[in-house]
Amino acid sequence: MQSDSPLTALKGVGPALAKKLGKLNLNRVDDLLFLLPLRYEDRTQLIEVGALEVGARCLVSGEILLAETVFRGRRNLLVRIGDSSSQLTLRFFHFSRQQQAQFQPGSHATCFGEVRRGQSGFEMIHPEYRITQEGQDAATTDSLTPIYPATEGVQQGRLRSLTDQALRLMQAAPPEELLPRAITEKLGMPSLADAINYLHRPPPDADIQQMLSGTHPCQQRLAFEELLAHYLSLRNLRALTATEDAIALTDGNEDVSGFVSELPFKLTGAQNRVVSDILSDLAEPHPMMRLIQGDVGSGKTVVAAVACLKAITCGVQTAIMAPTEILAEQHLRSFSDWFRPLGITPVWLSGSQRAALRRESLQSIAGGSAQLIIGTHALFQEGVDFHRLGLVIIDEQHRFGVHQRMALRDKGSSKNGRPHQLVMTATPIPRTLAMAAYADLDTSVINELPPGRQPVSTVAVPETRRSQVVERVRSACATGQQAYWVCPLIEESEVLDYQAAAASYQMLTEALPKLRVGLIHGRMRPVEKERGMRAFKEGLIQLLVATTVIEVGVDVPNASLMIIENAERMGLSQLHQLRGRVGRGAAQSHCVLLYKSPLGQIAKERLAVLRDTNDGFIVAQRDLELRGPGELLGTKQTGLPDYRIADLARDADLMPQVQISAEAIRKKSESRAAAIVRRWLGDASRYGKV
Repeated sequence: MQSDSPLTALKGVGPALAKKLGKLNLNRVDDLLFLLPLRYEDRTQLIEVGALEVGARCLVSGEILLAETVFRGRRNLLVRIGDSSSQLTLRFFHFSRQQQAQFQPGSHATCFGEVRRGQSGFEMIHPEYRITQEGQDAATTDSLTPIYPATEGVQQGRLRSLTDQALRLMQAAPPEELLPRAITEKLGMPSLADAINYLHRPPPDADIQQMLSGTHPCQQRLAFEELLAHYLSLRNLRALTATEDAIALTDGNEDVSGFVSELPFKLTGAQNRVVSDILSDLAEPHPMMRLIQGDVGSGKTVVAAVACLKAITCGVQTAIMAPTEILAEQHLRSFSDWFRPLGITPVWLSGSQRAALRRESLQSIAGGSAQLIIGTHALFQEGVDFHRLGLVIIDEQHRFGVHQRMALRDKGSSKNGRPHQLVMTATPIPRTLAMAAYADLDTSVINELPPGRQPVSTVAVPETRRSQVVERVRSACATGQQAYWVCPLIEESEVLDYQAAAASYQMLTEALPKLRVGLIHGRMRPVEKERGMRAFKEGLIQLLVATTVIEVGVDVPNASLMIIENAERMGLSQLHQLRGRVGRGAAQSHCVLLYKSPLGQIAKERLAVLRDTNDGFIVAQRDLELRGPGELLGTKQTGLPDYRIADLARDADLMPQVQISAEAIRKKSESRAAAIVRRWLGDASRYGKV
């Protein structure tokens, strides 16, 4: 298989075309083979003109009866063709004199296009066509015609021609079968070459619907190997980490036990189990790489505090990185309260910090007096030098890129090795998806809420009942409770018909003059946001109008009512995160999802899921099915893999067998495992080289 040959090795590919193909990530010959069609068209048989139906895409052939230019608001070229059954009009809006001259009455034309109803019967607008002479065979094909992802300047015909060349090269030098025969036979999979050839040139009787859904055995064959390559790459990274050195944190057990016993609440069984996992990892002379999953309000932060204290008592620094300043500030408050009796004062570092305070923080970090450092992505920027970083904790890990996570880890690399790493997420991840995306991490799950927590009651209400919702806010605050009113935007937008936070704030202050109403949004200076959140937490503000900046990290137990504007525009995981800001106290909490009618089908399903369950793992599974893995995992931010063929939502059922196969292949042949990774990811695996 000519896998490493550049596309310029193909006939007709010069530098200009190669550059255009590069926009489709086509750089090598076998990139063409893995560029699967989006759909297929049937050009294997001619349809009589009299048998055409509106909306069908068909291949027809007929004698050219008339060709004329008409003016109907704009210049049109109308070509009338016919066979023994009926006549059809071909309409062109963009044409040249040379093109018009091709349509000579008496010649024949074979055309492919969508049938529409015109003023004088059926017509096709800008069909693909070929001029033929009487008696010459029409241009039917032996297989279904693939329609590939397009890019400007590269027509479908050119892509099909190049793919034909790539397929011929593949047949002359078939790809090596890297999957053991035992696996392909067990799963009933075709060979790689047969699968590729079938998907590019399927026979006329192929099941198009099955192929469009991505569930055809040939597609599953390619998806399986691609998932396998990514999984193997992550396991390689995990194995590499296991060979690296780290400081074994074995002291301080009494300090940790004392801290846990002095907490004003008792840890749940799930929290104790995860703490045990972490302490066991930290005692090893190799870097911990652990992911903690826990639903909103499950108590991940206090578990992280135990890990921090363990590291600090062993004489190393700990850094906690959060994606937003408001979440980092929440951690600063929580850790300050917990650690003040122990004489540990967290050091703050963020991009918006004043220059003098930043210099002071940087000096204490470099000098070693800073034992616990809390901040945003500023933690891994140039100029930040740690004295002895032993533990890195990353909250809401899916908000950060892999590069950012590794950059912070690299900051702490020293002669003592790598720092231990703990990543946390309140976005529960379905098991099969976690297998694919986080195979380099050990996983712990906090699947138990603290005692006394009640599920949040959720209702969906049309915005036409806004006045009733406002009245509900009034009555809730009259009983001493507090409420959130969340809006997607800060100000009115002519483009997006969202209810803006500023407008909602004005409306609510006028409608509820007796309530103390506050406003928080992302454009405020950190000190202003901090002041507003503190006032809300202390009860000085009864109703907080906010943008989604409060999605994570805000903990106000007295807040029991959450109103979310334009809920139909948000994803399930984000709505679940926002809902998690209430239900943190003893009172029954409620979430009202305000939506604008009419609702689309997916929006209806989203809101129904939230009404029916508070279980974050069920929410995450439905979010995966409705939105796909990219948004659920935040791959736009994280740089997690974009799969060429596999789809993590569609192909999740393959992951258990991928996991089993990967371990069997690694155990039997490291070289084969490396070849699978190289075929799909190239020599520079995106995981191992970060």
